[in-house]
Amino acid sequence: MTANRPRANELDIDTSLVRRLISAQFPQWVDLPVEPVEVDGWDNRTFHLGKHMSVRLPSAQPYAAQVEKEHRWLPELAPFLPLQIPVPLAKGVPCEDYPYPWSVYRWLEGETATIGRIEDLREFASALADFLTALYRIDPTDGPSPGPHNFFRGGPLTVYEGETRRALAALDGRIDTGATSEVWEAALAARWYGSPVWLHGDVARGNLLVYEGRLSAVIDFGTSGVGDPSCDLAIAWTFFGRESREAFRAALGLDEATWARGRGWTLWKALITLAEHVDANPAKAKEARDVIDEVLADHKQAP
Repeated sequence: MTANRPRANELDIDTSLVRRLISAQFPQWVDLPVEPVEVDGWDNRTFHLGKHMSVRLPSAQPYAAQVEKEHRWLPELAPFLPLQIPVPLAKGVPCEDYPYPWSVYRWLEGETATIGRIEDLREFASALADFLTALYRIDPTDGPSPGPHNFFRGGPLTVYEGETRRALAALDGRIDTGATSEVWEAALAARWYGSPVWLHGDVARGNLLVYEGRLSAVIDFGTSGVGDPSCDLAIAWTFFGRESREAFRAALGLDEATWARGRGWTLWKALITLAEHVDANPAKAKEARDVIDEVLADHKQAP
């Protein structure tokens, strides 16, 4: 029950596999070293290819459709955005060793965002808001609607009603389920009536790169699509504090209903994470509790 995403399968995705794939499909790069990255993701396994490229392989079948989507749309989006995004260089095909399409990208300089690496968190929040504003202004015509390819990011919160209710039931007596249910109900009631826009779908610190203290790139558009942008707001409660959250919100200029739905997206994921880890993983459970507390406190201050 991890953010509605399936667990990675038993594929043995390692440097040996990547070397075989490169040798068979892109022999011009066969002499380049292959090394695992320091911080890897869930949907894909990523490796350095030489100094200037990376290789990304979906970790399970549900993520495979993201490869074609990124190759199709990232070159279309990039010219309109104020920060770097991934640049697809080559697309690998399924083979006997590996059953899914896979990608070679240009390597983007920077480190995964952490509080300690950011020079000014308010400025960072505003820069991220400016990036998202630019993304939302791009023509969404023919862009992919919410669906299995992005786990329905950009669709209605009702998709996750069942998961949320089950998590609340499992956590009864361990959190304030009354206050939490109130926030969830408010998010469901804040219906979206706007025109579809491009959205990233997974704006989390692991998908933001920092270079010399500033936001330098936004990566991993696997859950991108066209729809309601409120799913992009979760970072306001998972990473930002009160001042940086206010800066983020002011720069985005979205209405209160969108923020209410953003709290709903954030709450859904925090609840299912807490329900899964409440007894098994104290560190993850604490992270989820902290997010829930941030969401509840912010809801109380809402107009």
